[in-house]
Amino acid sequence: MEHPNHANHSAYRRPRSVADVTRENVHAMRKLEQLAVAKRTAADRIAEFVARFCGSITFVWIHAVVFTAWIAWNAIPALPHFDPYPFTFLTLVVSLEAIFLGSFILIAQNYEMRVTERRSQLDLQINLLAEQENTKILQILDRMSRKMGLTEEDDPEVRVLEQATRPETLARQIEDALREHTGQPPLQREKDKAAR
Repeated sequence: MEHPNHANHSAYRRPRSVADVTRENVHAMRKLEQLAVAKRTAADRIAEFVARFCGSITFVWIHAVVFTAWIAWNAIPALPHFDPYPFTFLTLVVSLEAIFLGSFILIAQNYEMRVTERRSQLDLQINLLAEQENTKILQILDRMSRKMGLTEEDDPEVRVLEQATRPETLARQIEDALREHTGQPPLQREKDKAAR
């Protein structure tokens, strides 16, 4: 009996069209999203709900109505004033609301940042795997073309591209370029100075 995961894997590797490939990719991403949503804590769920509600036009209208009624009630001379001008109690309420809303929004953003970090790690792993696969394919094609007599001379560009990309080297080069852009010396130069 064939394992269900093996059957899904086989179907993924034998697409009938580009639409099949994209459909499978979207399905895989949806599963990852559902897994991330299922792992949320109660605080994450509450914070997301509050942040989503606070980012809606309903929230704005509720506040506009409440603040207008509050100010009108405390400004019209015929009514009893529970918070007369300059509306000190309203200021206190708004300040406390801002503190709690800010906290909920930061919690929601932290959760989103964690999800984004996981996606970035997934993207990095897939990109590194694709780069390794492309390097291997290039090496195989180069050997095949030599064996078939299609290539007689060494192509230095192919030799360079056949080398495996080292993520740590790329990270150092990016850091050096950023430091150079801000007028700082590259890290390697600073390491050499420290070694002396």
